[in-house]
Amino acid sequence: MSTEPEPTEETEPESPGTAQDAGPEADGTEAGAAAGGEEAEGGADEASAEASDGEQGEAAAKLSEAAAELAAQKLERERIARRKAEKQGPVEAGAKLSGTAADLLAAVRAVESGAKPAATVFAEPEPPRRPAPEPVQRPQPVAADVPAAPAAQTVESVRRVLADGGAPESLVAQVAAALGEGAAEQLREDPWQLLRVAGVRPEQADGFARALLGAECGPDDERRGRAVTVWLLEQAAVAGHTALELPMLTAALGKQGVPDADAAVQSTLAEAEALAFQDALDPRAPEPEEGEERPVRVLVGLERYAMAEESLADGLARLINSVPKQDGSAEDWERAADSAKGSAGELIRAVASSGLVLHTGGEASLAEPAALLRTARGLGLRAWAAAHGPLGRDRFAALASRDTATTVTGLLSGAEGPGRDADGALDLDLLVVVDAPQLDVESAALLTESLPDGARLVLAGDPAVLWSAGPGRVFGDLLAARVCPQIASRRPDPGPLGELVSGIGIGELNQVEAPGKEVVIVPARDAGEAVHRTVQLVADSVPRAIGVPPEETQVITPGHGGAAGTRALNAALKERLNPGPGRFGGFDPGDRVAYSPTPGRTLPGHVVKADAEGLHLSCAGEPVVVPKERVEESVRHGWALTAHQAAAGRWPAVVVVLPGDATQALTRPWVYTAFSRAERHLSVVQGADQALPRAVAEIPAKPRTTRLPVLLGTQVPTAG
Repeated sequence: MSTEPEPTEETEPESPGTAQDAGPEADGTEAGAAAGGEEAEGGADEASAEASDGEQGEAAAKLSEAAAELAAQKLERERIARRKAEKQGPVEAGAKLSGTAADLLAAVRAVESGAKPAATVFAEPEPPRRPAPEPVQRPQPVAADVPAAPAAQTVESVRRVLADGGAPESLVAQVAAALGEGAAEQLREDPWQLLRVAGVRPEQADGFARALLGAECGPDDERRGRAVTVWLLEQAAVAGHTALELPMLTAALGKQGVPDADAAVQSTLAEAEALAFQDALDPRAPEPEEGEERPVRVLVGLERYAMAEESLADGLARLINSVPKQDGSAEDWERAADSAKGSAGELIRAVASSGLVLHTGGEASLAEPAALLRTARGLGLRAWAAAHGPLGRDRFAALASRDTATTVTGLLSGAEGPGRDADGALDLDLLVVVDAPQLDVESAALLTESLPDGARLVLAGDPAVLWSAGPGRVFGDLLAARVCPQIASRRPDPGPLGELVSGIGIGELNQVEAPGKEVVIVPARDAGEAVHRTVQLVADSVPRAIGVPPEETQVITPGHGGAAGTRALNAALKERLNPGPGRFGGFDPGDRVAYSPTPGRTLPGHVVKADAEGLHLSCAGEPVVVPKERVEESVRHGWALTAHQAAAGRWPAVVVVLPGDATQALTRPWVYTAFSRAERHLSVVQGADQALPRAVAEIPAKPRTTRLPVLLGTQVPTAG
């Protein structure tokens, strides 16, 4: 298992490396993922809808996507702070340790074992039945929490210390933002704090430290050990882990030249820069006999993700162990289930009596959560749906109704959906989350903590697609934990594309009959030919033979770099489809773009214009203005995307490019995700030869280290 991101879909957002030891790939995107990584692209699949005040009739101030995300994250930070304040002392570990593990755990202020009593179930009096209220558009909240620009004095002092250390001036703004007031003093006292800037690697920070400290600098410096430990945990989060097993972390520290890895971890824990946990290997196993020890594993993780995962487990346990509000009689629910029939009926029946339900299936199965939403509204529930991004929201709205569908970010920020009640909880009775595999641990924690007591939550999605770009494996962990009802749709995706994708899901790459040219394979001998064939397909062949215009065709490739990565493909496609001088940061009106308001979220759109305010985009029909200083870090050309960037969208035609130099990125979930983005037509520019069928048959998703199953195991009984 890798502690760092995997090697092709590079880490976002882009940021320059330092001047010390910076190679040709140290421009930020490659440098940020040089540890190799499953992509965590900067991207934003969420866009806040513009709301209006129904009483006043005046347009509310538009909330930017980044501000909405920051506002939502602030809520979670406040909850985490409250949770920490409630902890009065160390939690019982429940097992004995010896040697290094015991020393490490002795240095930790709170050892998490997950041994919590099951939540008490309270049966609330049944509220009077009421009709589902009409959705009301609420004014968007004020973006009060957008970080202020660093003070001019801070920026200037950071510029001087970076110059003294030989680091490029381009890092000034990022360092000032990451370290805040007193950033220059922090860097002079501990130069390895430079590792807090995205894209900077240990060898680059070492060069910076040598320039500042001179003879005082050495690989055994305690400051270096702590900084590299935190950096490795951050890299692990980019790769999807919420924590790392202690032996894996110490081994990774050794590879980074830390002479005493155990001491480095212990120092990091003592300074509260990370937390350690002791988890039973089988949390549901009976208590060991006297004198015996329960098998455990020791993990180390960053507080941010550890607390979010614990908050998520508590929120899910609250839903599972509580009694849902009884809107509608049991007879009404049963009548609706009988009317729906099949797996849709099973879903309605499960939701009638359970606070948490999982629903699995492909694109066609979305009709079943849509039927559930209509049924719930008919029974008087305040029912809403949320998707990972606007593309998913609009697809689901076409099956249900637009006035019940939101994005996750819009729902949490208040820019979309029902808003919040007097207690701060979401003002709803039922929430259906589609694209649930794209939920990372922080987003999922925010959602569950925001649900009122007695609410029902349905997580729906295709378990075969790529997992979230952020850390965690929420949907997969819940499926494996079996702590709530699971409904598997029996509604297959239709046609040759559905047949092809279904086979990939079980490890078989089959030839399918495609009389309407639904699937076309285009051989390519090398990356140059792959780029040429791709441009030809998008600009000429697909419009002529399939009738899908270039603006409705999406190109998907394994990574950003390389001779047939997104950069090379986008450059070639722009030259053919929308040539221009690129006067505004390389962009021209009409360019297709991928906008990334926050890391890990991608919002496809196109350029409208550029002026003094910034770059004006249209993303899913919603206007977005990106300030000039943020264009370089948050906007890419978007004719070609990576599979993670495309995971929450679908297009009439898709061209998947598989160059021979990117075969190490191919896995079954990657191929499944890329191929299943096509609605009517799929072209595969095939340069991977036998690596493609081998990936489908033999290479599953790379495992992620998470704690959610253990945390749930101590609070929730296994579902039968």
